[in-house]
Amino acid sequence: MLLPRRKFLHLAGGAATLPALTRIAKAQGYPTRPLRFVIGYPPGGAIDFVARLIGHWLSARLGQPVVVENKPGASTNLAVQAVVAAPPDGYTLLLAVATNAINATLYETLPFDFLRDIVPVAGLVELPLVMEVNPAVPARTVAEFIAYAKANPGRINMASFGGGTIAHLAIEQFKTMSGTDLVHVPYRGGAALVTDLIAGQVQGAVDALPNSLPHIRSGAVRALALLTNRRTHVLPDLPTVAETIPGYEVRTWSGIGVPRATPPEVIATLNREINAGLADASVQARLVEVGGTPIVLSPAAFGKLIADDTEKWAKVVKLSGAKPE
Repeated sequence: MLLPRRKFLHLAGGAATLPALTRIAKAQGYPTRPLRFVIGYPPGGAIDFVARLIGHWLSARLGQPVVVENKPGASTNLAVQAVVAAPPDGYTLLLAVATNAINATLYETLPFDFLRDIVPVAGLVELPLVMEVNPAVPARTVAEFIAYAKANPGRINMASFGGGTIAHLAIEQFKTMSGTDLVHVPYRGGAALVTDLIAGQVQGAVDALPNSLPHIRSGAVRALALLTNRRTHVLPDLPTVAETIPGYEVRTWSGIGVPRATPPEVIATLNREINAGLADASVQARLVEVGGTPIVLSPAAFGKLIADDTEKWAKVVKLSGAKPE
């Protein structure tokens, strides 16, 4: 899910120039030292940008540094484990993502129970996924792609940015709901995926829209549809898969969680300040620039989103027989 380097540097530079904010931290009370913000992805991607943007906002609001720690590996499970093992004092935050809800079923055993051990704090943003093909594929719509796939069962390679990620499960759900036989090809991130898609090494892919957007606009790849249930202002003429397959929807949400037993007053403080950031025009503008949609939620509402997605993806995992790769 990597953004082009020039684009990322531009956006990150914008995050660093957010207007000065009134600091609300008191001389005593939470927080009194730097916060650690753990994310399960490498630097330079869309999720990393979101984390640093919100981290900058929180630092200004709380009066303490927020240090982003990139801890990729094991389909975000390493990051979750690091936060679960941290003291429940509000100084270690997790960038929670939809993949965490998938992993609850995808992995037969984990050293934690995400729903039990991570307490939801606030939502952050939805970054849409896009279904796309190499221009040599004779399909310009989802319906045409389904017909092409059914005429070539088991012969179309469909790439994701990693086995066990939400892009992988989105492909499995598409196969089930469309009745197609596609071959999943996992990559280690979106950059390599797009390179091989452009070269024709794979025929199709599900990728994060911010990563593929420049290549869609240049014509190097052809976008078929968004996987959300609504269109995006970034590509207003691009339909959704649901317009062809009613009921198909993949939400790529992100948010913030903390270790179980974190004090409620700390959670309330973080929720209030995060939601204030999502309502700020400068923050909103930078999220919109990468095709994101802010999601302002209470801790309870974010918890319900996680629980609902965990149940949804459990059905997809069991029906498709998907395994971590």
